[in-house]
Amino acid sequence: MKKKKPVLASLAALSLILVLTGCSSQTAPITEHSTGFWDHYIIWNFVRAIEGLSSFLGHNYGWGIVVFTVIVRIIILPLMVYQMKSMRKTSELQPKLKALQAKYPGKDPESLKMMREEQQRLYAEAGVNPVAGCLPLLIQMPILIALYQAIFRSETLKAGHFLWMELGDKDPYYILPILAAVFTYATSKLSMMSQPEQNAMTSAMTYGMPIMIFIMALNFPAALSLYWVITNAFSVGQTLLINNPFKINKERKEKEQAEKQQARKLAKAKRKALKSRKK
Repeated sequence: MKKKKPVLASLAALSLILVLTGCSSQTAPITEHSTGFWDHYIIWNFVRAIEGLSSFLGHNYGWGIVVFTVIVRIIILPLMVYQMKSMRKTSELQPKLKALQAKYPGKDPESLKMMREEQQRLYAEAGVNPVAGCLPLLIQMPILIALYQAIFRSETLKAGHFLWMELGDKDPYYILPILAAVFTYATSKLSMMSQPEQNAMTSAMTYGMPIMIFIMALNFPAALSLYWVITNAFSVGQTLLINNPFKINKERKEKEQAEKQQARKLAKAKRKALKSRKK
């Protein structure tokens, strides 16, 4: 869990895609007559909200999907901010956590107990709760699943036109699938760049998710491809604003240089002290 924390968001996103695919392929179209709490009170109201926005935007369901997706992303933005900050703090601790694992290589109960105690001390000093960082993901997933199914299962939303395409058909020029894959890659890449340490799993997710999104977008209605483009484009902007890897890496480099300079000063002061003693 601790080692895989940096790729938690990517794994959760992949899980979300798989859940969405499975759910959408086995459910009926959503209407005002749909029954059940999830279908009638959640998904149907999402559909109504998108249709209401569309009526203010020239009855264009494409723009309704765009605006509603952005609104949903803004509403859950505080959760994303908390999650990103928590994940950043946790990632900064990875070198120290690895040092602890090297310090206690034994698998006996006593060594494991001492390592856990020191890990908890590190988390407490850094103000990090490893479990709390997962909670925003659990809250976001039902919201994003509802938004996805509202678009996928609404015959009304898929009946409209948007720019060069029919929302219920595939993008004839493959522009949306390409954009969805590009923005997915950009989001994953930016998140990976901010990590102090990277591994094979992170790299695999960075390249694997865009390919999966692209293949799915090729076969799904343009309305869903549009949703993926908007939500992933929003994620790119969100990452650059909240967890900018260029700024983080610059601050990290400056901190490392400051620590090295401080270490050199201390070493120099010790040498001077030794020389003065010899005299």
